[in-house]
Amino acid sequence: MRSFRIGLTAVAITLLLLLTLPLINMIASSDPAVLRATLADKEVLSSILLSLRCALWATLAGLLLGIPLAYLLARWSFPGKSILQGLVDLPIMIPHTAMGIALLMIYGRKFLVGGLFAKMGLSFVSTEAGISLAMAYVSMPFLVNAARDGFLAVDPKLEKVARTLGASPRQAFFRVSLPLCRQAIVSGAIMMWARGISEFGAVIILAYHPMVAPVLIWERFESYGLKYAQPVAVLLILICLVVFAGLRWLAARRQED
Repeated sequence: MRSFRIGLTAVAITLLLLLTLPLINMIASSDPAVLRATLADKEVLSSILLSLRCALWATLAGLLLGIPLAYLLARWSFPGKSILQGLVDLPIMIPHTAMGIALLMIYGRKFLVGGLFAKMGLSFVSTEAGISLAMAYVSMPFLVNAARDGFLAVDPKLEKVARTLGASPRQAFFRVSLPLCRQAIVSGAIMMWARGISEFGAVIILAYHPMVAPVLIWERFESYGLKYAQPVAVLLILICLVVFAGLRWLAARRQED
């Protein structure tokens, strides 16, 4: 038993080193003075805030649209359910630049859906709306799958008990199932937000400008080299670490309460 545990620990440490060593090296090799100067750069700060903001809008839309779908997948069996589940997972499997082109051919001003929205004064090309759309498209599976697993963990008998006590299906959903899988939904929402912030491929096709942080990092690396791209990357990583560590801590505290 002891040797088995030691072997598992060694494998786990190896994986952790593979995951964290590049980040630790990049952060440790950064000049604090350069980081401060980069943080004072309005273009950098604006791009990071834009990434956080658009990913938040995408996540809120994901909560509104994804939770009903997750509940449907968890509670009902119907023809084509496996196909529907596959469609949910599709954005994870296909290249995101390809998804960006697909979105552009639907929501571009010259195409049907984009043209209809343009008549209403809403454009998805080179706008925050387009960035949020691209982020939502690639990150939605994380929220839907987490919420689905959360609903699956809730015993359907609890809903039936609520129904026998006079609750409507809607009341049973909002007062029983939804609160019980809250932790899974919060975890999925955090993952969706994080995945949205890191999105590059779909965003750069649909909305190159205004620049989100990953696009800015790529542009500075292409134009000026590693020296100018590294500080922006480090700042984005540090800000994301602080934000998501705080969110995880708050979620854990609420679960304990």
